[in-house]
Amino acid sequence: MSRHEMAELGWDACDVVLVTGDAYVDHPSFGMAVIGRRLEAEGWRVGIIAQPDWSDAEAFKALGRPRLFFGVTGGNMDSMVNRYTSERRLRHNDAYTPGDEGGKRPDRAVIVYAQRCREAFKEIPVVLGGIEASLRRIAHFDYWSEKVRRSVLVDAKADLLVFGNGERAVVEIARRAAAGEAVRDMHDIRGTAMMLKAVPDVCSVVDWSDPDIVPAPSEGKADCVRLPSYEQVNADPLLYAQASRVLHQETNPGNARPLVQRHGDRELWLNPPPLPLSTAELDAVYSLPFARAPHPGYGEARIPAWEMIRFSVAIMRGCFGGCAFCSITEHEGRVIQSRSEASILSEIEQIRDRTKGFTGVISDLGGPTANMYRLACRDDAVQRVCRRLSCVYPEVCRSLGTDHDPLIGVYRKARALPGIKRVLIASGVRYDLAVHSPAYVAELAAHHVGGYLKIAPEHTEPGPLAKMMKPGIATYERFKAMFEAAARQAGKQLYLIPYFIAAHPGTGDDDMLNLALWLKHNGLKLDQVQTFLPSPMSLATAMWHGGVNPLRPLGRRVAEPVTSAKGARQRRLHKAFLRWHDPENWPELRDALKRMGRADLIGPGKHQLVPKAAGTRASPRG
Repeated sequence: MSRHEMAELGWDACDVVLVTGDAYVDHPSFGMAVIGRRLEAEGWRVGIIAQPDWSDAEAFKALGRPRLFFGVTGGNMDSMVNRYTSERRLRHNDAYTPGDEGGKRPDRAVIVYAQRCREAFKEIPVVLGGIEASLRRIAHFDYWSEKVRRSVLVDAKADLLVFGNGERAVVEIARRAAAGEAVRDMHDIRGTAMMLKAVPDVCSVVDWSDPDIVPAPSEGKADCVRLPSYEQVNADPLLYAQASRVLHQETNPGNARPLVQRHGDRELWLNPPPLPLSTAELDAVYSLPFARAPHPGYGEARIPAWEMIRFSVAIMRGCFGGCAFCSITEHEGRVIQSRSEASILSEIEQIRDRTKGFTGVISDLGGPTANMYRLACRDDAVQRVCRRLSCVYPEVCRSLGTDHDPLIGVYRKARALPGIKRVLIASGVRYDLAVHSPAYVAELAAHHVGGYLKIAPEHTEPGPLAKMMKPGIATYERFKAMFEAAARQAGKQLYLIPYFIAAHPGTGDDDMLNLALWLKHNGLKLDQVQTFLPSPMSLATAMWHGGVNPLRPLGRRVAEPVTSAKGARQRRLHKAFLRWHDPENWPELRDALKRMGRADLIGPGKHQLVPKAAGTRASPRG
């Protein structure tokens, strides 16, 4: 991180310099640390510039001219999501910054950092990566500016963009750059995107830019798929939804074709997603010599994101849930990549032996979800051709294996390790999978829940749940009954903490009212609630912006309309319904209930939602 450290290592220059919006924590949960250590394992000299002053290119010269390229990432979160709430209010804290201090990264950090790298050393290639670049790789709706923006590659003026899990791609880029190949000419690496003057001659273009025209398959040449251009999706929300639909249908690495999207007089070319890492490859990543701590230069400064994960272990990557509001699948992939038992147990032992402050409690064994470990399609041939957006919606696919026994085995071996007192599960449990394994639910309740378990039904009403691609509330209630029975069997008093989303596309005021009544009937008074945030590239964002449902066939005459709560007043109301018990929300809820013709729900009765106005004695009984 400094010239002094380079001198101690005997380096006159770095081969690769990584620029990141996060503090440098040398831990496998931080993307820049994984990429840095992976490059180091190949023999490259890697420097890291963490949270530089973006107002001056001098900060980007701190480690000198990199020999191969700059690698630029906004950090573990999209910088706009990191800096602003769902109501577009500026956050004053940043969990990835020493002292939880806000303001240490710019808006749209990937673009700003790339521009400063260019100013620092104009001739050095710039490669974008991380989740911010990954989810902005095509023309995308930007919630904060309320407009469709070009691919981040165009605005950043970068040479190459790496999306998804980038270990293989970055190593190949470094090898080929060292051999003398120009980074901007590396057109064939999976999981990368670049700008071209024209589509390669060897590729036959299948044109999906018009939802009313179904293209005929081509013959004789390798296919690539044309998305509606930036100019088209910017002008027509239906075509934006079409681009989103087609992109999501081309995310299975077994059958995905290259995508092309015109931006002005150039073509944005996206290679197919990276192939999943094998268990041995993933184990190798987690066996790299991480210091497992923040850089010593931060001293005793508190970094909340590090504190949250320092006693946890990631056991898998990816998610096949395909929830419309989530972008995990678009970034990490839909094929689950699992570590071996030996690798997981070895990391737990490292935490026990090397992590300062460890008291014997592992805070989590999980990943994007708690319980997709080693779950996969039962038939490789089926998986290679499948284009389903979700393996669990509208119901669990009959080809999906749901055996939780390998995960139960990991749990049992982890808690049996010497010096390990407890192993907790903090990642969200997919209850629609857990109900297929009573043994897993029993194991969870008996040994791995400290009192509360996070669960995410997200809503109760069929309309919103269909737009989210989430199971019906009956599945949640089935899991709840199983979990509570298992807790009683174990002699424990455990509770579920359900999470719900307000103002998701396809949600009306009546839907939120029914959810509020369900919450009251079940005695749930939520403290933390979330309002839908249209993140880049998600299917729900296409609904929000396009006003149509990309989960169904699109066309001028057949597109299913979707309404969204966009105004501040309606979004605030939907959030107020989730916190029906908060007296601060009662005046707004009373007014809304009267407008909705449901004044009968105002009063002290058990089946009423809010009390009458101030001056009445009674309040609603929970």
